Amino acid sequence: MEALVGELKKEQLGLALLLGLPFVYLLWRLAVGRKRPLPPGPRPRPIVGNMALMDQLTHRGLAKLARPYGGLMYLRLGFMPNVVVSTPEMAKQVLQVQDNTFSNRPATIAIQYLTYDRADMAFAHYGPFWRQMRKLCVMKLFSRRRPESWRPVREEVDAMVKAVATKAKTEPGMPVNVGELVFGLTRNITFKAAFGSALGEGQDMFNSLLQEFSRLFGAFNIGDFLPVLSWMDLQGINKRLRNARQSLDHFIDKIIDDHMASAGQKDERTLDMVDDMLVHLGDGPASNDDTDTAALKLTRDNIKAIIMDVMFGGTETVASAIEWAMAELMHNPQEMQKVQDELKKVVGLNRQVQEGDLENLTYLKCVVKEVLRLHPPIPLLLHETAEETEVSGYRIPKQCRVMINVWAIGRDPKSWPDPDAFKPERFTKENAYDFKGSCFEFLPFGSGRRSCPGMQLGLYGLEMAVAHLVHSFDWSLPDGMKSKDMDMSDSFGLTAPKAQRLVALATVRLSCDLLAS
Repeated sequence: MEALVGELKKEQLGLALLLGLPFVYLLWRLAVGRKRPLPPGPRPRPIVGNMALMDQLTHRGLAKLARPYGGLMYLRLGFMPNVVVSTPEMAKQVLQVQDNTFSNRPATIAIQYLTYDRADMAFAHYGPFWRQMRKLCVMKLFSRRRPESWRPVREEVDAMVKAVATKAKTEPGMPVNVGELVFGLTRNITFKAAFGSALGEGQDMFNSLLQEFSRLFGAFNIGDFLPVLSWMDLQGINKRLRNARQSLDHFIDKIIDDHMASAGQKDERTLDMVDDMLVHLGDGPASNDDTDTAALKLTRDNIKAIIMDVMFGGTETVASAIEWAMAELMHNPQEMQKVQDELKKVVGLNRQVQEGDLENLTYLKCVVKEVLRLHPPIPLLLHETAEETEVSGYRIPKQCRVMINVWAIGRDPKSWPDPDAFKPERFTKENAYDFKGSCFEFLPFGSGRRSCPGMQLGLYGLEMAVAHLVHSFDWSLPDGMKSKDMDMSDSFGLTAPKAQRLVALATVRLSCDLLAS
């Protein structure tokens, strides 16, 4: 009898479950239905998602991919959610309206390891400690009031002009590799501003270190998208990461030790960025009070990671912009003539450009803006959501990587007539867009909390270098090449540099002696 009762209870329970399943399913559908949809995008495949599109994840590829989906596109790469922002309207939502939510930075395995577990400023998550580090950079390291950071620009630009003038005098008819020339310029500026001295014998090591870090930062690592496979190191990237950081440790530790040994022996004029950071070296944790940089405490890893930020952020980005400026002017000879005519009028042909001349070189500044529009220093800005949020009616998951396609935004035909053409005069209009972060149609330095802290110093170096090169020399293409035959393509990387180095002939233009000290 008891067995029969037990069987009946089981049957009743089973029947209840069976009848209840549709109700449970309905509740689940209602719960899911309350969630906003993800932004539109290519349909992902099971597990791998949209990883078949990895070869299209460049500034150009993403711009093309986003056309049928709009300014907010969703991609799932393995288990990693991604959103691509391609229009000014969506950029404003991310960088201004919800700046606090989108102020974190994503970090790949390579970035996390090479930045000493986000001990730097570029990839540290937003918070009190990050705000203190940024304040130190803006108010001290890159400040216009700190001549020690800006003096190397003038010194190294003068040295570059002398080098080109010497070549033009001793080897007439021999072309100048402009790309290598300006990379050497920005490398020397960065080294002097950061470390207080010339590069010296470590030049080859520094160059190879920069190149390896750049390759590792941009390398495809399957472990970033399928974390279950990261321990296997199928591509051998982990070994390269260890070797690269070991080389960086060897390089920077010596610099820090030398600065610590000479602490207190320098006057105010000879202090460099490392000296300024060592003032904040301490063993205690950073204060949560971000109103005073004196409360900031940096570890040795913090200092090394910030040095790395300066090395990479101040070398490749500015060098690429200078090379693109010279390439665009040579590709558009009528624009080169306009800039040279302005320089002749403002400066004259009997002396070189001085710092005070820059404010009066209106058209040169328009040229620089147009170069930054067409060739932004970093074409894809990376952000990450601190929490789940909603943008334009779409759900953006927590810890979603957000790629802001600055390159595509700068070529949006709704904002820029004839967007692919080099037309500096578009910035002579009264209501022209500015790049200081409030015009979301033009974001070469980003916007909001994560905008570039070294913008003013980088812009100064860019303007000084281009002004001197264009004013001091006439430039022509080698082997009878015409301007229309120039290769103006770029290669994908952190900075989207010119695919082929610019090589040109330089002829002295000024009547003054460029070789005089």
